[in-house]
Amino acid sequence: MTLEADVYWSFRSPYSYLATRRYVALTRDYDLRIHQRFVYPLAIREPDFFEKNHPNWLGYVFKDMFRIAQYMDIPLAPPNPDPIVQDIATRKIAEDQPHIFLLTRMGQAASRRGKGLEFADEVSRLIWGGVKDWHTGDHLAQAATRAGLDLTELKSEAETQAEELDTEIADNQKALEASGHWGVPTLVFEGEPFFGQDRIDLAVWRMKQEGLEKR
Repeated sequence: MTLEADVYWSFRSPYSYLATRRYVALTRDYDLRIHQRFVYPLAIREPDFFEKNHPNWLGYVFKDMFRIAQYMDIPLAPPNPDPIVQDIATRKIAEDQPHIFLLTRMGQAASRRGKGLEFADEVSRLIWGGVKDWHTGDHLAQAATRAGLDLTELKSEAETQAEELDTEIADNQKALEASGHWGVPTLVFEGEPFFGQDRIDLAVWRMKQEGLEKR
């Protein structure tokens, strides 16, 4: 019996990126279907979050994410450009955000086609894997193709159905919070949330209790 889980995920989250190839491997190795649920990052939902947080928070996150990437042998580099336009010195989030809305809406459009996880995997490898100017040229188009999708189609849908897609994205956030968490990446299995790339093994343990089997 194929088990099903939801993954709540953001393009701005380095931890989402670090978890994604493991989520992909789970669907490859186990009889498991993962539904990718895109949400907007905290920078969009709570623009003053970074300004209110402890001054050590951002520095620790940077240190930790590179440590995890090194430990897991996953390429990681600061995004160029960042999906969120932010003044790192002041932590202030810019009002004009040219990347994150289109990316997230295209991701949700990919999820409509059952390819959200694949799209997240391929695009996050560009953003967080050291590809400079990932938003230019044919980088995104090739990533979409590798995910089994057509970027022109996704972009058109993201632009013409922005309101509908934003409603779905907001519903994803509500569902995440209803599960008992609020951050990403979070895998939810049968109503139980497993937050973070370091809780994947625990999620697998729980799913095996419910009959998860190797393919």
